[in-house]
Amino acid sequence: MDNVQTTVEKSFWMLIEGKIHELGDSEFSGSGENAVKKIALEIDSSGLNVSLNGGRMIQLRTAVRERIRVGRPLLKDITDAINALALEDIADAYAAMMGVTGKVGQTFPDFRQSAYRPDVLAMVEKKKLDLQVAKAKSLDGDSGIRYLIGEGIEDEIIIDSLGINDEKLAEVKTAIAAELAEKRRIEKLLEAVGDKSDDEKVKHLIDNDVADEQIVKIGGFGRDIIDNVKKAMEEELKEKQRLADEEAARKKAEAEGPPLEDIPADQMLEYIETINDILDMTEVEAEVRQMCEQSSIPKCLIDVAVTDRGKLEELEKQAEDAS
Repeated sequence: MDNVQTTVEKSFWMLIEGKIHELGDSEFSGSGENAVKKIALEIDSSGLNVSLNGGRMIQLRTAVRERIRVGRPLLKDITDAINALALEDIADAYAAMMGVTGKVGQTFPDFRQSAYRPDVLAMVEKKKLDLQVAKAKSLDGDSGIRYLIGEGIEDEIIIDSLGINDEKLAEVKTAIAAELAEKRRIEKLLEAVGDKSDDEKVKHLIDNDVADEQIVKIGGFGRDIIDNVKKAMEEELKEKQRLADEEAARKKAEAEGPPLEDIPADQMLEYIETINDILDMTEVEAEVRQMCEQSSIPKCLIDVAVTDRGKLEELEKQAEDAS
Protein backbone atom coordinates (compact mmCIF):
# COMPACT_ATOMS: atom_id res chain seq x y z
CA MET A 1 0.00 0.00 0.00
CA ASP A 2 1.13 3.55 -0.72
CA ASN A 3 2.37 5.25 2.44
CA VAL A 4 0.38 8.46 2.03
CA GLN A 5 -0.99 8.08 5.56
CA THR A 6 2.52 7.89 7.07
CA THR A 7 3.64 11.25 5.70
CA VAL A 8 1.84 13.33 8.32
CA GLU A 9 1.84 13.23 12.10
CA LYS A 10 -0.64 10.57 13.13
CA SER A 11 -3.68 11.53 15.13
CA PHE A 12 -5.41 8.85 17.17
CA TRP A 13 -7.86 7.85 14.46
CA MET A 14 -5.02 7.42 12.01
CA LEU A 15 -3.08 5.36 14.53
CA ILE A 16 -6.08 3.06 14.91
CA GLU A 17 -6.66 2.81 11.17
CA GLY A 18 -2.98 2.04 10.60
CA LYS A 19 -3.16 -0.88 13.01
CA ILE A 20 -6.38 -2.12 11.41
CA HIS A 21 -4.74 -2.01 7.99
CA GLU A 22 -1.83 -4.11 9.24
CA LEU A 23 -4.07 -6.98 10.36
CA GLY A 24 -5.21 -9.70 7.99
CA ASP A 25 -8.84 -10.47 7.18
CA SER A 26 -8.87 -13.42 9.56
CA GLU A 27 -8.42 -11.10 12.54
CA PHE A 28 -11.83 -9.56 11.90
CA SER A 29 -14.00 -12.69 12.14
CA GLY A 30 -17.03 -12.68 14.42
CA SER A 31 -17.45 -9.54 16.54
CA GLY A 32 -13.89 -8.44 15.94
CA GLU A 33 -13.15 -8.34 19.67
CA ASN A 34 -9.88 -10.20 19.13
CA ALA A 35 -8.77 -7.45 16.76
CA VAL A 36 -9.82 -4.80 19.28
CA LYS A 37 -7.78 -6.41 22.06
CA LYS A 38 -4.76 -6.95 19.84
CA ILE A 39 -4.74 -3.36 18.59
CA ALA A 40 -5.31 -1.96 22.09
CA LEU A 41 -2.40 -4.00 23.43
CA GLU A 42 -0.07 -2.78 20.67
CA ILE A 43 -1.02 0.82 21.25
CA ASP A 44 -0.70 0.43 25.04
CA SER A 45 2.81 -0.97 24.61
CA SER A 46 3.80 2.14 22.64
CA GLY A 47 3.02 4.28 25.70
CA LEU A 48 -0.41 5.55 24.71
CA ASN A 49 -3.08 4.32 27.14
CA VAL A 50 -6.08 2.91 25.28
CA SER A 51 -7.36 -0.03 27.30
CA LEU A 52 -8.07 2.11 30.35
CA ASN A 53 -9.58 4.99 28.38
CA GLY A 54 -13.28 4.51 27.74
CA GLY A 55 -13.55 7.09 24.99
CA ARG A 56 -10.62 5.70 23.02
CA MET A 57 -11.88 2.14 23.39
CA ILE A 58 -15.26 3.18 21.97
CA GLN A 59 -13.46 4.83 19.05
CA LEU A 60 -11.38 1.71 18.48
CA ARG A 61 -14.39 -0.64 18.58
CA THR A 62 -16.33 1.62 16.20
CA ALA A 63 -13.45 1.56 13.72
CA VAL A 64 -13.18 -2.23 13.92
CA ARG A 65 -16.95 -2.65 13.37
CA GLU A 66 -16.72 -0.43 10.27
CA ARG A 67 -13.82 -2.54 9.00
CA ILE A 68 -15.92 -5.68 9.41
CA ARG A 69 -18.99 -4.08 7.85
CA VAL A 70 -17.23 -2.81 4.72
CA GLY A 71 -14.78 -5.67 4.41
CA ARG A 72 -11.69 -3.53 3.93
CA PRO A 73 -9.78 -0.87 5.91
CA LEU A 74 -10.87 2.77 5.82
CA LEU A 75 -7.24 3.70 5.19
CA LYS A 76 -7.23 1.81 1.91
CA ASP A 77 -10.15 3.83 0.56
CA ILE A 78 -8.54 7.08 1.71
CA THR A 79 -5.22 6.16 0.14
CA ASP A 80 -6.81 5.04 -3.11
CA ALA A 81 -8.88 8.23 -3.35
CA ILE A 82 -5.85 10.46 -2.74
CA ASN A 83 -3.59 8.50 -5.08
CA ALA A 84 -6.20 8.87 -7.83
CA LEU A 85 -5.79 12.65 -7.73
CA ALA A 86 -3.88 14.34 -10.55
CA LEU A 87 -2.05 17.62 -10.06
CA GLU A 88 -4.84 19.60 -11.69
CA ASP A 89 -7.29 18.03 -9.22
CA ILE A 90 -5.38 19.52 -6.29
CA ALA A 91 -5.12 23.14 -7.50
CA ASP A 92 -7.30 23.86 -4.47
CA ALA A 93 -6.13 21.44 -1.77
CA TYR A 94 -9.07 22.14 0.53
CA ALA A 95 -11.58 21.46 -2.23
CA ALA A 96 -9.71 18.26 -3.10
CA MET A 97 -9.81 17.21 0.54
CA MET A 98 -13.57 17.73 0.65
CA GLY A 99 -13.85 15.64 -2.49
CA VAL A 100 -11.92 12.81 -0.85
CA THR A 101 -13.97 12.88 2.35
CA GLY A 102 -17.17 12.96 0.30
CA LYS A 103 -16.12 10.03 -1.86
CA VAL A 104 -14.85 7.86 0.99
CA GLY A 105 -17.78 8.96 3.14
CA GLN A 106 -20.16 7.22 0.76
CA THR A 107 -18.83 3.91 2.14
CA PHE A 108 -17.72 5.08 5.60
CA PRO A 109 -20.39 7.68 6.59
CA ASP A 110 -18.62 8.78 9.79
CA PHE A 111 -15.65 9.86 7.68
CA ARG A 112 -17.60 12.94 6.61
CA GLN A 113 -17.19 14.38 10.12
CA SER A 114 -15.01 17.49 10.36
CA ALA A 115 -12.63 15.84 12.82
CA TYR A 116 -11.04 13.91 9.98
CA ARG A 117 -10.46 16.89 7.73
CA PRO A 118 -7.17 18.32 9.08
CA ASP A 119 -5.39 14.98 8.64
CA VAL A 120 -6.88 14.34 5.22
CA LEU A 121 -5.96 17.87 4.15
CA ALA A 122 -2.37 17.19 5.22
CA MET A 123 -2.39 13.98 3.16
CA VAL A 124 -3.76 15.82 0.12
CA GLU A 125 -1.16 18.57 0.46
CA LYS A 126 1.59 15.95 0.69
CA LYS A 127 0.21 14.30 -2.43
CA LYS A 128 0.21 17.64 -4.20
CA LEU A 129 3.83 18.24 -3.22
CA ASP A 130 4.81 14.77 -4.46
CA LEU A 131 3.16 15.46 -7.80
CA GLN A 132 4.81 18.89 -8.06
CA VAL A 133 8.22 17.39 -7.39
CA ALA A 134 7.59 14.63 -9.94
CA LYS A 135 6.64 17.23 -12.52
CA ALA A 136 9.72 19.31 -11.71
CA LYS A 137 11.96 16.29 -12.20
CA SER A 138 10.44 15.66 -15.62
CA LEU A 139 11.37 19.15 -16.86
CA ASP A 140 14.64 19.93 -18.66
CA GLY A 141 17.42 22.20 -17.46
CA ASP A 142 16.49 24.67 -14.75
CA SER A 143 12.79 24.51 -15.62
CA GLY A 144 12.05 22.19 -12.70
CA ILE A 145 13.69 24.53 -10.21
CA ARG A 146 11.85 27.49 -11.71
CA TYR A 147 8.56 25.58 -11.54
CA LEU A 148 8.89 24.78 -7.83
CA ILE A 149 9.97 28.34 -7.04
CA GLY A 150 6.93 29.61 -8.89
CA GLU A 151 4.71 27.23 -6.90
CA GLY A 152 6.03 28.72 -3.66
CA ILE A 153 7.78 25.54 -2.50
CA GLU A 154 10.22 26.05 0.38
CA ASP A 155 13.91 26.27 -0.50
CA GLU A 156 14.86 23.27 1.63
CA ILE A 157 12.33 21.06 -0.14
CA ILE A 158 13.51 22.20 -3.58
CA ILE A 159 17.13 21.50 -2.69
CA ASP A 160 16.42 18.07 -1.17
CA SER A 161 13.89 16.86 -3.74
CA LEU A 162 15.88 17.91 -6.82
CA GLY A 163 19.33 17.12 -5.43
CA ILE A 164 20.78 20.60 -5.98
CA ASN A 165 22.85 22.85 -3.71
CA ASP A 166 22.23 26.30 -2.26
CA GLU A 167 24.40 27.95 -4.91
CA LYS A 168 22.38 26.50 -7.78
CA LEU A 169 19.10 27.61 -6.24
CA ALA A 170 20.51 31.10 -5.66
CA GLU A 171 21.72 31.22 -9.28
CA VAL A 172 18.25 30.40 -10.62
CA LYS A 173 16.61 32.91 -8.28
CA THR A 174 19.01 35.61 -9.47
CA ALA A 175 18.17 34.81 -13.09
CA ILE A 176 14.46 35.01 -12.33
CA ALA A 177 14.93 38.36 -10.59
CA ALA A 178 16.79 39.72 -13.63
CA GLU A 179 14.02 38.51 -15.92
CA LEU A 180 11.38 40.19 -13.76
CA ALA A 181 13.37 43.43 -13.80
CA GLU A 182 13.60 43.25 -17.59
CA LYS A 183 9.87 42.58 -17.77
CA ARG A 184 9.15 45.70 -15.73
CA ARG A 185 11.52 47.72 -17.95
CA ILE A 186 9.73 46.54 -21.09
CA GLU A 187 6.33 47.31 -19.60
CA LYS A 188 7.48 50.87 -18.85
CA LEU A 189 8.81 51.23 -22.40
CA LEU A 190 5.41 50.17 -23.73
CA GLU A 191 3.62 52.58 -21.41
CA ALA A 192 5.68 55.42 -22.87
CA VAL A 193 4.34 54.68 -26.37
CA GLY A 194 0.92 53.47 -25.37
CA ASP A 195 -0.86 55.72 -27.87
CA LYS A 196 1.37 54.73 -30.80
CA SER A 197 0.79 52.14 -33.53
CA ASP A 198 2.04 48.58 -33.12
CA ASP A 199 4.86 49.24 -35.58
CA GLU A 200 5.99 52.27 -33.59
CA LYS A 201 5.81 50.32 -30.33
CA VAL A 202 7.92 47.50 -31.72
CA LYS A 203 10.44 49.99 -33.14
CA HIS A 204 10.65 51.67 -29.73
CA LEU A 205 11.40 48.32 -28.09
CA ILE A 206 14.04 47.42 -30.69
CA ASP A 207 15.67 50.84 -30.29
CA ASN A 208 15.90 50.12 -26.56
CA ASP A 209 17.64 46.76 -27.05
CA VAL A 210 14.70 44.50 -26.19
CA ALA A 211 15.24 40.95 -27.45
CA ASP A 212 12.85 39.58 -30.08
CA GLU A 213 11.59 36.80 -27.82
CA GLN A 214 10.71 39.34 -25.13
CA ILE A 215 8.90 41.52 -27.66
CA VAL A 216 6.78 38.48 -28.48
CA LYS A 217 6.36 37.21 -24.91
CA ILE A 218 5.82 40.45 -23.02
CA GLY A 219 4.72 42.83 -25.76
CA GLY A 220 2.44 40.29 -27.35
CA PHE A 221 3.53 41.19 -30.88
CA GLY A 222 3.84 38.64 -33.68
CA ARG A 223 7.08 37.73 -35.40
CA ASP A 224 5.73 39.13 -38.66
CA ILE A 225 5.42 42.61 -37.16
CA ILE A 226 8.96 42.43 -35.78
CA ASP A 227 10.34 41.32 -39.16
CA ASN A 228 8.49 44.09 -41.01
CA VAL A 229 9.66 46.76 -38.58
CA LYS A 230 13.26 45.55 -38.77
CA LYS A 231 13.13 45.61 -42.57
CA ALA A 232 11.78 49.16 -42.52
CA MET A 233 14.48 50.14 -40.03
CA GLU A 234 17.16 48.66 -42.29
CA GLU A 235 15.90 50.77 -45.20
CA GLU A 236 15.85 53.81 -42.97
CA LEU A 237 19.40 53.14 -41.80
CA LYS A 238 20.56 52.67 -45.38
CA GLU A 239 19.05 56.02 -46.36
CA LYS A 240 20.62 57.72 -43.35
CA GLN A 241 23.97 56.20 -44.25
CA ARG A 242 23.62 57.35 -47.87
CA LEU A 243 22.89 60.91 -46.76
CA ALA A 244 25.75 60.79 -44.29
CA ASP A 245 28.15 59.59 -46.99
CA GLU A 246 27.01 62.37 -49.31
CA GLU A 247 27.50 64.96 -46.59
CA ALA A 248 30.93 63.60 -45.76
CA ALA A 249 31.92 63.74 -49.43
CA ARG A 250 30.63 67.28 -49.69
CA LYS A 251 32.60 68.39 -46.65
CA LYS A 252 35.69 66.63 -47.92
CA ALA A 253 35.42 68.34 -51.30
CA GLU A 254 34.79 71.65 -49.59
CA ALA A 255 37.87 71.18 -47.39
CA GLU A 256 40.05 70.17 -50.34
CA GLY A 257 38.95 73.14 -52.41
CA PRO A 258 38.24 73.39 -56.17
CA PRO A 259 40.21 71.47 -58.86
CA LEU A 260 43.08 73.29 -60.62
CA GLU A 261 41.03 74.19 -63.70
CA ASP A 262 38.42 75.97 -61.60
CA ILE A 263 40.83 78.28 -59.76
CA PRO A 264 40.71 81.86 -61.22
CA ALA A 265 44.05 83.22 -62.47
CA ASP A 266 44.32 86.02 -59.91
CA GLN A 267 43.48 83.57 -57.08
CA MET A 268 46.04 81.10 -58.50
CA LEU A 269 48.75 83.72 -58.32
CA GLU A 270 47.91 84.53 -54.71
CA TYR A 271 48.01 80.85 -53.77
CA ILE A 272 51.33 80.25 -55.54
CA GLU A 273 52.85 83.35 -53.94
CA THR A 274 51.91 82.00 -50.53
CA ILE A 275 53.30 78.56 -51.43
CA ASN A 276 56.62 80.08 -52.52
CA ASP A 277 56.88 81.94 -49.23
CA ILE A 278 56.29 78.68 -47.38
CA LEU A 279 58.84 76.83 -49.50
CA ASP A 280 61.40 79.52 -48.64
CA MET A 281 60.87 78.59 -44.97
CA THR A 282 60.83 74.77 -45.28
CA GLU A 283 60.88 71.99 -47.82
CA VAL A 284 59.75 69.24 -45.42
CA GLU A 285 56.62 67.86 -47.06
CA ALA A 286 54.62 67.44 -43.87
CA GLU A 287 55.40 70.98 -42.78
CA VAL A 288 54.65 72.38 -46.23
CA ARG A 289 51.26 70.62 -46.32
CA GLN A 290 50.36 71.77 -42.84
CA MET A 291 51.22 75.41 -43.49
CA CYS A 292 49.46 75.39 -46.86
CA GLU A 293 46.29 73.90 -45.31
CA GLN A 294 46.38 76.57 -42.62
CA SER A 295 46.49 79.15 -45.42
CA SER A 296 43.37 77.55 -47.06
CA ILE A 297 45.25 76.61 -50.23
CA PRO A 298 43.38 73.97 -52.31
CA LYS A 299 44.68 70.43 -51.86
CA CYS A 300 45.24 69.95 -55.58
CA LEU A 301 47.68 72.87 -55.59
CA ILE A 302 49.40 71.64 -52.43
CA ASP A 303 49.97 68.26 -54.10
CA VAL A 304 51.66 70.01 -57.04
CA ALA A 305 53.80 72.10 -54.71
CA VAL A 306 55.26 69.06 -52.89
CA THR A 307 55.59 66.76 -55.90
CA ASP A 308 56.28 68.82 -59.05
CA ARG A 309 57.94 72.23 -58.74
CA GLY A 310 58.17 72.52 -62.52
CA LYS A 311 54.39 72.21 -62.87
CA LEU A 312 53.95 74.78 -60.13
CA GLU A 313 56.06 77.24 -62.13
CA GLU A 314 54.09 76.39 -65.26
CA LEU A 315 50.80 77.10 -63.46
CA GLU A 316 52.18 80.39 -62.25
CA LYS A 317 53.14 81.43 -65.82
CA GLN A 318 49.74 80.41 -67.18
CA ALA A 319 48.05 82.47 -64.50
CA GLU A 320 50.22 85.50 -65.26
CA ASP A 321 49.42 85.22 -68.97
CA ALA A 322 45.73 85.01 -68.22
CA SER A 323 45.70 87.99 -65.89
